[in-house]
Amino acid sequence: MKSTILVTGAAGFIGFHVVKKLLTVDNVNVIGLDNLNHYYDVRLKLERLNKLGINSYKIAMGMNTIESVNGNFKFIKIDLVNKKALDELFVDSAIDTVIHLAAQAGVRHSIENPSAYIDSNIVGFSNLLEEARKQKLKHFIFASSSSVYGLNKNIPFNTEDKVDYPISLYAATKKSNELIAHAYSHIHEIPVTGLRFFTVYGPWGRPDMAYFLFVKAILEGKPIRIFNNGLMARDFTYIDDIVEGIIRTIDLIPKELSNDVTNSKAKYKIYNIGNNAPVSLLKFVETIEQELNIKAKKEMCPMQPGDVAETFADSSNLIRDISFRPKTSLNFGIKEFVKWYRHFYNV
Repeated sequence: MKSTILVTGAAGFIGFHVVKKLLTVDNVNVIGLDNLNHYYDVRLKLERLNKLGINSYKIAMGMNTIESVNGNFKFIKIDLVNKKALDELFVDSAIDTVIHLAAQAGVRHSIENPSAYIDSNIVGFSNLLEEARKQKLKHFIFASSSSVYGLNKNIPFNTEDKVDYPISLYAATKKSNELIAHAYSHIHEIPVTGLRFFTVYGPWGRPDMAYFLFVKAILEGKPIRIFNNGLMARDFTYIDDIVEGIIRTIDLIPKELSNDVTNSKAKYKIYNIGNNAPVSLLKFVETIEQELNIKAKKEMCPMQPGDVAETFADSSNLIRDISFRPKTSLNFGIKEFVKWYRHFYNV
């Protein structure tokens, strides 16, 4: 019997890659949701959908529900704040698993546009959990973020660390997601898995991410901004490793959380997905320079509000439970991104 998996944010960077992978799996039907907002160039989102067999011309003509050419993927343009539309979708579809990847992304943008984050990341998230409650889903998987660690001083970041001090609204909404999901799991016995992603990069990525901006600026001969004067490090994690981690958690249904620390009966689990190998910002830029064979013009800048100096994932529980360790090297990942970028933008 085929299972039906709902992927939100299906036209986004990670959602696109997850759907692409799921479409290679036997006995799986995929429904993809996205509101195609204008946070960044919608044309990139439409091109991703084209790659998944969805005719983006039909979207431009106003169609909101489109079947892929091979018939095992349905795309629906929908905003998660639209509770009525979600109700109708879940009633009409035999969805057993949700992979929730839709969110208003961007730490810095959350400072300037807070309402967009409340609507998408909290209201939309809660609406989905309500559907999970009503339909008694097999598994609810959602994207959290390394940003929840905020001012945490423990290195590497462990899922047992307290995450009570977010320093951006984006991080606060992701922390809220984890709390709300735990409450729903505890009360309604919904199996829930949260995945804290660490600086995801790769082909078809988001244009607001540093690596995308760096490659674009260097190729155009423009300066790149190096924040905190380069005294930063990130646990860059290649998109294929993120997707593999997500796919492997689908059938890893959480058991009750109850232990010596908590009496929670929630079927709830949190994992980090990171490369376990932080790279300094200057080393990261150097890797891009080597791949492009162009020296970057660097503009040293102070730390930005909402940013942290270092991220470093302790993924030991992920490795233990799904026998998978993110392992893609930065050199390989940047090479693949640059190859895609040059081809996609014809530069």
